[in-house]
Amino acid sequence: MTDATVPNPTAVLSVREGLRYGLLGFPLAFCALPLYVLMPNLYAREWGVPLATLGALLLAARLLDAVVDPWLGRLSDRLFARSLRSVLVFGAVAAAVLAVGFSLLFIPLVREPTALVVWAGVCLLITYLGYSALTVAHQSWGAMLGGDARQRSHIVAWREGLGLVGVVLAAVIPAWLGVPAMLCLLVVYLLNGIASAIPATLVLFFVQDRLQGSAALQSASLGIYFVCAAMSMPLWLKLVARVGLQRSWLTGMALSIAVFLGAALLGTGDSAWFLVVCALSGLALGSDLALPGALLAGVIADAGDRGKSDGTYFGWWNLATKLNLALAAGVALPLLGWLGYAPGARGESALQVLTFAYCLLPCALKALAASALYFLMIQPAARLGKPL
Repeated sequence: MTDATVPNPTAVLSVREGLRYGLLGFPLAFCALPLYVLMPNLYAREWGVPLATLGALLLAARLLDAVVDPWLGRLSDRLFARSLRSVLVFGAVAAAVLAVGFSLLFIPLVREPTALVVWAGVCLLITYLGYSALTVAHQSWGAMLGGDARQRSHIVAWREGLGLVGVVLAAVIPAWLGVPAMLCLLVVYLLNGIASAIPATLVLFFVQDRLQGSAALQSASLGIYFVCAAMSMPLWLKLVARVGLQRSWLTGMALSIAVFLGAALLGTGDSAWFLVVCALSGLALGSDLALPGALLAGVIADAGDRGKSDGTYFGWWNLATKLNLALAAGVALPLLGWLGYAPGARGESALQVLTFAYCLLPCALKALAASALYFLMIQPAARLGKPL
């Protein structure tokens, strides 16, 4: 530890020092309420896990978590004795483990009862491990700051006080912001939206460098794309009448994946085939434009919030829409530069990077969105006999 990390042992902590130490208690406490209070209710009430099975699972997971704590304490001591860098790396890894386990616990990709119990058990162990590692390290850090009784009480007060703020926010924010009812749909919308925004960001680079197309091709491709999207609306509405909103949107994602996999095969001079790609991807875009908003309206109605919280839902929806565009540019463009592509490139390796970013990365994200749509929305709705 460095001198800058340890305050004067005889002085009261300043606000800056208190925040520097205690702030970690905020996200940890924010996780604690959903983990210990909301998760059992969600798995039992919403997903039908028998109470006896759930109780046994939680008992086993928490007992194992308790047994691991002393080992984590010894590991923490060795890391603090080694260097501050070791502690920071340990904390970063533990935070990543906690984030992955916590996310998967509340957004399971399986719903069959036995598989769901196994999923919950594995995710609980991962989550508890990350949570306990961070908690033990945080508490050890507080003890190492030392000081007299007054100083030590201030250290604990900062940690526990910010923890209480986290608990309060975790309790009130979901109901206040209307997030839970639309969470699964929002996950799908974000993944799918980023997948659609990346090609829109890179299309001119692809036409100019991969296809070496003219300005006329650029204009024609954009025109065909948007015209086909508009013309496809009645077709998607007819499909909705047959198979429902969710399966229709899944069909649109599948079409988009197939089209962009085909686009990955294009090269110099394939202008005519690229116009076909634009027409078919415009057709797929129609599903993205027409269907998610209708699904959101259904979520609002099912939650009983129609006429009461519509603005809140659409406020978050619009945030996600803008985030899609921002993330597409913020991820795709730096990734291209980092992998060796620059506008005007003619080298094959650089053009392969461009093809990967324009065609294959969106396919991977669309596949994730389609999987989330199927496992988080279609499959649970079918099991409960709800309309799709």
